[in-house]
Amino acid sequence: MQCFAERKLALRVCLDGTGHAAIKGRSLVEPFGRTALRGEMTLNCDKKRRRRISSLLMLVGIALALALFAPCTRAQAQSPDGNAGESKPSPDIYKTIYLTNLTQASELNDLQTDLRNMVPRARMYPLPTQNAISIHGAPEDILLAQKIVSDLDRATKIYRLTYTIAETDSGKRLGTEHVALIVASGLKTEFKQGSRVPIVTGTFAAGSSTSNSQVQYVDVGLSIEASVDGYADGLRLRTKVEQSSLAEEKSGMGAQDPVIRQTVLEGTSTLALGKPLVLGSMDLPGSTRKQEIEVVAELVK
Repeated sequence: MQCFAERKLALRVCLDGTGHAAIKGRSLVEPFGRTALRGEMTLNCDKKRRRRISSLLMLVGIALALALFAPCTRAQAQSPDGNAGESKPSPDIYKTIYLTNLTQASELNDLQTDLRNMVPRARMYPLPTQNAISIHGAPEDILLAQKIVSDLDRATKIYRLTYTIAETDSGKRLGTEHVALIVASGLKTEFKQGSRVPIVTGTFAAGSSTSNSQVQYVDVGLSIEASVDGYADGLRLRTKVEQSSLAEEKSGMGAQDPVIRQTVLEGTSTLALGKPLVLGSMDLPGSTRKQEIEVVAELVK
């Protein structure tokens, strides 16, 4: 019997006379069932590995498809002219705004100027007879114009100004005159009391021997102008008090030309509501008399 030594397994293999191998120690050839099991396990592992690779490739393919599809979606969402991110402008609308408190032509002009500066894209047309403004523009411009009108079209405050004109002679009061005026904030009120005196300013002949006279009338008496503007807790008063009368002497220019005496007090003052303020005092020329002008303001509404 021949024997051989195998290095890896360190076993002896002997051949008997019939040529069959006899294994001493462990057999080099494993049983067939165990070898088949190992082969099947190897195949299962290969299948799992292939499934994982297929899944990974599928995920990569989906990611690439999404990456390629997203730009197409964004392109479709753009406007027809190809400007991405630009929405189609809203259509213009028309609106007529009626004013409640702004009734003067100057107030309407000021409001129109303000609107044209603040909302330059809108078109505006004032309607003085209707006390309104028509506006044509984008919806956001119309809303802004309505807010501006709401802020400016506020109720005007009304005040009562009472002027007291007192005349004294050597400290003794001779008489007192009271004049009450109703004045709206931002507007002017005028008061006149007296006579209109004719004064001949020239003569001319209209192709005949008879001459015609050119006459101009002059107001003589008491005249008061007043305007107020409210601020903080007081008023800013702009006033002019004028008092005139005919003098006894005559003018040297003509037999019928009168001489007019005139006293004017004009200025700007600050008033506190309910507190009298002396605007000024003056001595009357040609006499010992003195005149003092006082005013007090009250809020009506």
